[in-house]
Amino acid sequence: MFRVGLLPLLLLSLAPGLDAANIVNLPDRVIISVKDQKLMLLRNNAKVATYPVSTSKFGLGDSLGQMTTPIGLLQVAQKIGDHAPTGAVFHNRRWTGEVLAPNAPGRDPVLTRIIWLRGLEMRNAHAFNRCIYIHGTPEEKTIGRPASFGCIRMKSHDIATLYDQVPLGAFVQIVTDRLPPAAPYKAPKAKPATQTAEEETWMTSARASHKPQPAPPNKSAIVVQNTPHA
Repeated sequence: MFRVGLLPLLLLSLAPGLDAANIVNLPDRVIISVKDQKLMLLRNNAKVATYPVSTSKFGLGDSLGQMTTPIGLLQVAQKIGDHAPTGAVFHNRRWTGEVLAPNAPGRDPVLTRIIWLRGLEMRNAHAFNRCIYIHGTPEEKTIGRPASFGCIRMKSHDIATLYDQVPLGAFVQIVTDRLPPAAPYKAPKAKPATQTAEEETWMTSARASHKPQPAPPNKSAIVVQNTPHA
């Protein structure tokens, strides 16, 4: 029902030149600040968006059997939940068919989207097997303070947006410091359409004579012809 992609991941032990200090040169990355309880998406070192999050209420770490949030450099390993409705309830990474509204009482399942992380350092090597996700939660009133059981929680609307913005393989840094300053991202401007030399000659001639001119060969799209409706 949903796309589940697995990107072959490059561990730091196999690429010693790749570390938290130089991934700033990569086009897409995410920084999660435990201190700020915020997530920032960067593209070419410019800020695309910032979202409030919740890390673990049990603190930081990566020990098996613990409900703590790992820190360090990780990578998006899988994305689960394509086209699921906002508030979709997931169990074992499958949509149950149920949908919950924000702050629905009595339950605390994984909602809307799952971005599954794999650790790239010794200090977060268990993250994938511990099922550390960035995911939606119905407990939106707790977003902005440590409240999870190890994962990174987001509001359903925010995780749905982030899911579409972050590609497989994007690097994720979970840090204890505040988010770094970053200039707003500006999307590249679309290049204006250019005319061929033949079209330019035809348009110049038409403007000079102020009279309708025959369309240039094979450029009938320049002249709109009225046709009867079916």
